[in-house]
Amino acid sequence: MPIDSQTSTHQSINETVQRIWGYDKLRPMQERAILAGIEGRDCLTVLPTGGGKSMCYQVPPLITGKATIVVSPLIALMRDQVRGLELLGYKAAAMHSGIDYEESTDIAKQLLTGDLDLVLAAPERVLTGSFKTLIGLLCDHDRLGCIAIDEAHCISQWGHDFRPEYRRIAEIRKVAPNVSIQAFTATATPKVREDIVRQLGLRDPEIMIGIFDRPNLIYRIQSREKASEQIAAAVARHSAAGETNGAIVYCLSRKDTEKIAGELRELGLDANAYHAGLDVSKRHNIEQAFSNETLDIVVATVAFGMGIDRSNVRLVVHASMPKSIEAYQQETGRAGRDGLDAECLLLYSPSDGGRWERLIEQSAEQNGSDPKAQLELVRGMRRFVASFGCRHKHLSEHFGQEYAAPEGREDCGACDVCLGETAQEEDAHRIGQVIMSAVARTGERFGAGHICDVVRGGNGQRIKSYGHDTLRVHGMLENRRKTEVMSFIDQLVAAEALVRVVDDRYETLAFGECGVSVMKGIETIELAKPIGTGSEKSERNRRTRASRVIERRPMNTGEKELFESLRALRMSIAKERNVPPYVVFNDSTLREMTLDKPSDRHALLSIRGVGQKKLDDFGSDFLQAIEHHLIQESATADE
Repeated sequence: MPIDSQTSTHQSINETVQRIWGYDKLRPMQERAILAGIEGRDCLTVLPTGGGKSMCYQVPPLITGKATIVVSPLIALMRDQVRGLELLGYKAAAMHSGIDYEESTDIAKQLLTGDLDLVLAAPERVLTGSFKTLIGLLCDHDRLGCIAIDEAHCISQWGHDFRPEYRRIAEIRKVAPNVSIQAFTATATPKVREDIVRQLGLRDPEIMIGIFDRPNLIYRIQSREKASEQIAAAVARHSAAGETNGAIVYCLSRKDTEKIAGELRELGLDANAYHAGLDVSKRHNIEQAFSNETLDIVVATVAFGMGIDRSNVRLVVHASMPKSIEAYQQETGRAGRDGLDAECLLLYSPSDGGRWERLIEQSAEQNGSDPKAQLELVRGMRRFVASFGCRHKHLSEHFGQEYAAPEGREDCGACDVCLGETAQEEDAHRIGQVIMSAVARTGERFGAGHICDVVRGGNGQRIKSYGHDTLRVHGMLENRRKTEVMSFIDQLVAAEALVRVVDDRYETLAFGECGVSVMKGIETIELAKPIGTGSEKSERNRRTRASRVIERRPMNTGEKELFESLRALRMSIAKERNVPPYVVFNDSTLREMTLDKPSDRHALLSIRGVGQKKLDDFGSDFLQAIEHHLIQESATADE
């Protein structure tokens, strides 16, 4: 593209983004992805949740005048995205199983006549004969600019959310051979990225990888003791800090969601369970209530969080270990999408990993697939929860990126390890030797649970039948709790002193690369005490540190009052327009209004997130609210 043309395109992009979305600049990867869409080039864009992926495929139609079709797997997400775009004055629609034939036909006509710039469609819909015919007609009329594939990691068996129907999306290329395909995802390791490119048949694609680290997220991992009480304590600390925004609690099973939601209600919290076993209308009502901020806490299976785009979730809790680091990154990504600080709490038990592995093996046996890739993902997650290093650094390096601490700091300052909430085990040298010796003396033929029972002095029938009650190491850690010893074993696996060997569904422990050195005392593996396993005094101190809510730029009392009044105004407008509050303005935009206190339309338009359409629709209401607050504040000061 000639330099003059490039300059003109960049200018058009910036003017459009400022006018429609109210952003004065784009992130570097966003602009590159938008340019690829405008120029009709295939690309793969990997940006973390909250990194602005949707704008990458929303902007090109406004520049080229040609429509974009977006393949998206979740109806709830489609609905919210369309409603948000309509508030911006953007012409968009969604085609899915929730609309009737007449509405579907009308959307197709609007696409062909140029009355729609963007249409979101489920993969099942895109693969139908009628939709392929529509794509062909759009190509014949030169109305189709590009096809965007959202959640593209679903196409890879190495990804955490493999969906077989995504494999067929490549069929679209036969119908529209000259139309570019753009793939987007929030989480993809190098192996998954290669698989996406191969499966979609991307032609000489530009591959753009954003920064995976989310510095506004505070990661915490704690030993799971009484899950509901631990969750309630996390909610309470955010409430005490003046945060009344939503929380998502992820559970492994439907039964768990019902149990924990019920226990949270008994503790006085506003919580509902959400899972596929609920009827459609009830699920929809819960989605709406949470999105509209009339429900505080949702306790859900993983499918829920993927479909909700509420930007001001301040707390995400995993009530058990996720099945992979990719899943963890994706699910914790629901927190702090507005860029403000948020917490991600993982409650972990050593049994979680085995539970996932059994589920994966059962599923593989039923459908005849190879579970190897999914099992390796579980083991990677096990290593993460057992590690005793910076969480932000571990996540960045997992996705192939070097981690850089925030300017002026030597560590992240935003995880339990770097905040000093974890405690180092003083007797790590001896504990490592005892556990390694137990594995050796039992012939590397038994699993973690059995080894734990041996070193804790168990006298069950199984231990006696093998003669393990006569071993020298028997009972050497009898004063340690089971959860504590199991955590130590996990940490030794993470440090590669031990490895887990799975054979015919049974998991055993064997020596890893440095196992012999640890057993002989030549090498010491640092071990951390999981929260909940120390003395009463040490636990009290650690829990006090862990109860802090990190807020990098705290508001004073007057600013908090103004912020809450703007939130109340936003809620009123959202109810009137029947849209989620965050699509009016997100919390980050309201926070900037609170701190800057704009006094006229020009100043309000300079706030990030205020575009021309929203200025025209809501600007006077927010300016009046700010002025009213300042008058009241002045009057109070004069008294």
